[in-house]
Amino acid sequence: MNYYVLQVAPRQEKKTEMYMKKQLPAGLYDRCFHPTRRMRRKYRGKWVEVHEKLLPGYVFVTTECAEELYIQLRKIPLFTRLLGKDAENFVRLSDEEEQWLDMLLGQMPTGEKNEVGLSQIAFGEGSEIRIVSGPLKDMQGMVKKINLHKRIAEIEVPFMGGKRVVFLGIEMAEKKQSEDENV
Repeated sequence: MNYYVLQVAPRQEKKTEMYMKKQLPAGLYDRCFHPTRRMRRKYRGKWVEVHEKLLPGYVFVTTECAEELYIQLRKIPLFTRLLGKDAENFVRLSDEEEQWLDMLLGQMPTGEKNEVGLSQIAFGEGSEIRIVSGPLKDMQGMVKKINLHKRIAEIEVPFMGGKRVVFLGIEMAEKKQSEDENV
């Protein structure tokens, strides 16, 4: 299946997905989702876990019939625009774009949440920061900046022929205590 991107009205991603499930023919597409991310925000001195949209205003669809999808989207009474139309065909996400999306989401099956979890970071020798686990583990070359104070990582990813900066949540990996410290 090929990934395509729909631009939708702000804050209408979930509503667009619901309309697509109700009004479009079964089998026209495989998956329809808007990725979210888990973040930590500090409110009144306490760290709180929040869930935010990874790419606000975009819905991803996997299909083999982009032309038919384009025609059927007219049935939806919301703003939807299938992105990436060249002279004759709709342009799917490139292999590189699909790869980073799948790496972040962990190639989740259709029924699961499409959420990017938190990545665990630790300090190495000197001031080196290592990504211990999480979605950023295999994406170290894309990380542009890590803000420890706000607990976010800034990564630059290819998106629809250009580059886009995406912010992901991080947390400090807990240090394991040795047996000597427990005594």
